[in-house]
Amino acid sequence: MEPTAGQRAALGLICDTFLPGDGLTLPAATELGAVDTIFRILGRNPREAEQKQLATLLGLWDSRLTGLLTGHGLRRFSTLTQEQREAALLRLGDSRLAPVRAVFQALKGASLLAYNVTPGPTGTNPLWKEIGYPAPAGPLQTAPQPALAPLRFTETTTLTCDVVVIGSGAGGGAAAAVLAAAGLDVIVLERGNYYDDRDFGGGELDALTGLYAPGPAGSAEGQITLVAGSCLGGGTVVNWSTSLPTPDSVRQEWAELGAKQFAEDEFGDALAVVQQRLGVNSNHSPLSARDGVLERGAQALGWEIDTLPRNVTDACDAGIECGRCGYGCRLGAKQSVTKTWLADAAAAGARLVIDADARRIDVKNGRAETVSAHTAGGAEITVRARAVVVAAGAIQTPALLKRSGLRNKNIGRHLRLHPAAAVFGVFDEEIRPWEGGLQTRISRHHADLDGKGYGVIYETGPIHPGLGTGFMNWRGAADHRNTMLDFARSDAIGIITRDRDSGTVSVDGDGEPIVKYRLSDYDAAHLHTGITGAASILEAAGARRIFSGHQAGVSYEPGVRGSHAEFDAACKRAGYGPGQCAMGALHIMGSARMGGSPELSATNPDGVTWDIANIVVADGSSFPTAPGVNPMVSIEAIAYMNATRLAAQLI
Repeated sequence: MEPTAGQRAALGLICDTFLPGDGLTLPAATELGAVDTIFRILGRNPREAEQKQLATLLGLWDSRLTGLLTGHGLRRFSTLTQEQREAALLRLGDSRLAPVRAVFQALKGASLLAYNVTPGPTGTNPLWKEIGYPAPAGPLQTAPQPALAPLRFTETTTLTCDVVVIGSGAGGGAAAAVLAAAGLDVIVLERGNYYDDRDFGGGELDALTGLYAPGPAGSAEGQITLVAGSCLGGGTVVNWSTSLPTPDSVRQEWAELGAKQFAEDEFGDALAVVQQRLGVNSNHSPLSARDGVLERGAQALGWEIDTLPRNVTDACDAGIECGRCGYGCRLGAKQSVTKTWLADAAAAGARLVIDADARRIDVKNGRAETVSAHTAGGAEITVRARAVVVAAGAIQTPALLKRSGLRNKNIGRHLRLHPAAAVFGVFDEEIRPWEGGLQTRISRHHADLDGKGYGVIYETGPIHPGLGTGFMNWRGAADHRNTMLDFARSDAIGIITRDRDSGTVSVDGDGEPIVKYRLSDYDAAHLHTGITGAASILEAAGARRIFSGHQAGVSYEPGVRGSHAEFDAACKRAGYGPGQCAMGALHIMGSARMGGSPELSATNPDGVTWDIANIVVADGSSFPTAPGVNPMVSIEAIAYMNATRLAAQLI
């Protein structure tokens, strides 16, 4: 969006209320340039409706009407003192109305993220200096030339192949390799761009605007933030390298929904092939200070703790560089699909096309005949194919199928998000949570809370100043500033919930996806157990202050102020509805699931849509239910299996 002067001024007022600076070393948000960063990020959002909503909100923000809504009578926001403006924002955040809380969370999230990732006029954000966080490392001069040579079209183009694969992430990459190895002519369409080792190191802002999906940024109700990769290689380029196979109990659950091969050797063999191709191992998982907190806390409680396997080579330093790897691995150690399956596919003759946003599968006489895509510059790309593999991710896959006229009722249903929250602990010693192996330890102590395999797991991940704010509350500018100044001595225990209940993906009038998801009471109870469990881990590990992401501001200081029992009760009171507790979805799954009948699933046991016999789904949307573990290996195994079945039909 191109903001008016009034809209820009309103956003500046909001940002400076959240982040006024300290008058000494930390500048106000507008001085730093955070407003420009927000418009840079929001400008990528493909949903015009959301941009118009923001424009309307900013247009009304400094009106007397808004003053009434925020409790300051007919006074304009710009006439209030800093203290009064903070109180007005907190009144929104503490509202009993979920839509009002959602507005607050959107403004808070945008302001805090933008402030913490903006380099500022000098190129180094003063906050980074205060907490000891390094400026972006920049490209690694010794990085090799990119290994792949994808195609980019600037004019209207028509292509022909045997199979067109839509999406190049974990699912699309693995499927393309299998199909190309079978001798089929394969084209892969990726809406993002290609980045390799020498392109990484630009810092959080460059990564967020280059490697991650532009939207939707969150669920429609404001319940959860959505995070997905969007580049050649998809999420495998930016994920945290955790390589866990599908649990046996989950495989059995999936088989009972009609895709029997999940419990048989076929899927087991696919898992083995994937782990071998990715070089999955546990030899590069040394303890970081961050994971050391998880390990010593769990061990002190008598809880099990295990080493996490990772898809990295000996080039991985499992240290400073590894901590940056969520924004791309400069060392080329992470075995993303660009390093493995896509390289295999290209070597077998597959054509990789970037900047190609697939908008529709054109169907005639019950068969998919062409795929229509366009570039960011407006060039049209048409691909004629015998079969279509859809692997655009669990948000974009159902949206594409819906835009293409498929009508099965399960397309877009059964969405699982593994709702993730974090509990922070502040320690006396320096943790530097942005460093160390991406994820090297896991505790499954609460993985089965109901006897049916539903519960939570505990992991950590590298927390950078921008990413970290997504899991924090805001109770005032001074409180937030103090929290950030403690950042280097902080750690976050992540709680990943295996959600039993689900959400949906629909499309708006322009065909853009809308995610609806509200955490059920059942899953919220499990998440609550995880939050109190994470606090127990941090307390046992020696944290001097512990706080959750509840907007109500729940915290305690072991032995000094409050207790674990009081923390437990306060978290329950604070609640888990939209806008009440910060949550993220880093694992997005299940929205076009496989199964045994069109009444239960969007595709058959081959991954073929019930509507159209030559459209195959091969990504995380295929999951019948949530797996309860990091999904990369499971996605690639499903894609390998479904593509193998498709190849047998086409050859």
